[in-house]
Amino acid sequence: MASATPTQAPETKPSFVEESLYEVHQKVHPRAVSGIFATWRWALVWLTQLIFYGMCWLPWNGRQAVLFDLVERKFYIFGLVFWPQDVIFLAILLIISAYSLFLFTAVGGRLWCGYACPQTVYTEIFTWIEQKIEGERNARIKLDAAPMSARKLWLRSAKYGAWILLAFWTGFTFVGYFTPIKTVWSSLWSFSLGPWETFWMLFYGAFTYLFAGHMREQVCKHMCPYARFQGVMFDPNTLTITYDTERGEPRGARKKGVEPQSIAKGDCVDCGICVQVCPTGIDIRKGLQYECIGCAACIDACDQVMVKMDYPKGLIRYSTEHAIEAHWGWKEIISHVVRLRVIIYSAILGAICVAFVWGIVTKPTLRVDVIRDRATLAREVEGGLTENVYRLHVINVSETPHRYAVSVSGLQGMDMVGDRIIEVPAAGARSFAVQVRAPSDSGKKGSNQIFFDVKSLADEKVAVHEKASFLQP
Repeated sequence: MASATPTQAPETKPSFVEESLYEVHQKVHPRAVSGIFATWRWALVWLTQLIFYGMCWLPWNGRQAVLFDLVERKFYIFGLVFWPQDVIFLAILLIISAYSLFLFTAVGGRLWCGYACPQTVYTEIFTWIEQKIEGERNARIKLDAAPMSARKLWLRSAKYGAWILLAFWTGFTFVGYFTPIKTVWSSLWSFSLGPWETFWMLFYGAFTYLFAGHMREQVCKHMCPYARFQGVMFDPNTLTITYDTERGEPRGARKKGVEPQSIAKGDCVDCGICVQVCPTGIDIRKGLQYECIGCAACIDACDQVMVKMDYPKGLIRYSTEHAIEAHWGWKEIISHVVRLRVIIYSAILGAICVAFVWGIVTKPTLRVDVIRDRATLAREVEGGLTENVYRLHVINVSETPHRYAVSVSGLQGMDMVGDRIIEVPAAGARSFAVQVRAPSDSGKKGSNQIFFDVKSLADEKVAVHEKASFLQP
């Protein structure tokens, strides 16, 4: 009897699944959409761009209404003039912006990103130009896939040309806030534009063209830090764009008029239009994603489909995580949105805004800086007097010229040698030296406190009582 030879099992190699960590970029061609949120987006596009492109052309008291004059170190904002000493207002403004961002995000998610962010605004404008020249979404996709032809060359040239013109005008306007816009305009046509103006015009225009025309959603997904840390600013009671999974699933196509319950499906017809209109190319039905900029284009698109299918609107809507789970109405949603966190943010923001406005309203129109002459601290002059030398820097913050009377007090027998009446132009400054003399026996040895008084001859309320020190050897 022959013994059975044991059969050897074939060698099995471990299977490996290769997974790439790099996602190949696929160009997003957003579909045009209309609706209430699209109207709001375009309203803010018009508002922001009218302010940006138009404000630099507004005249005010013989000058540009808004001008950040870096050479003269003066910022003009309508009737206000800010000097480097007013940097506190810039700090407060940045704090207001930060707290506003915290508040808006806690209440409604990425409202700033979806409606007012420059990247979103200019992407919307550039996409509109693209749609007008190359056609709607399907036409643009076909044009991308088509080989180069005379028609494609013409359409691309027209599109890129329009983009370049808009980007160039944007850079020109940007420079016009730092150099008077009329000066930039005349210098541009006479080919005498300065090197810095030329650099910043081309730099700002080039990045506008690159970011809004070509990179688009890539800026929001990979470059914007706000997209990354927004998650820590959300909570289950934050209003976000939400897909109602319970109502929409299971999704599937069907004819108009078919009740979802009759075919054991949800309200979602799986048309994919919510994905097609998304400027970042995400599928909101997969849940909240960091790429979502909160533009609500998917809400407008889905509502239109629901109307056509005779289904209730709101399959995709602004809601909260808790509201979706508990089936809350708007009263319950609002009552939970207005929570302790929001109240604290609002209170702090309101207090800072009040302080900011109060500071602007009560901002002095006269500033005086007293600088001691370090080369000559104190010296004896004729008549048994001690002399200290100072340099006064008088800043007229108002937009009207003023004549000021200068005097000194603090020690018995003290007198001042130098200009007692000075004239400072509107939004100007003047520095001058004065010699202050006092008897050697007045005051104590060492440092003595004195005061410089600078008063406007036209308005007694415009006055400064500035402290200084007088040295007795």
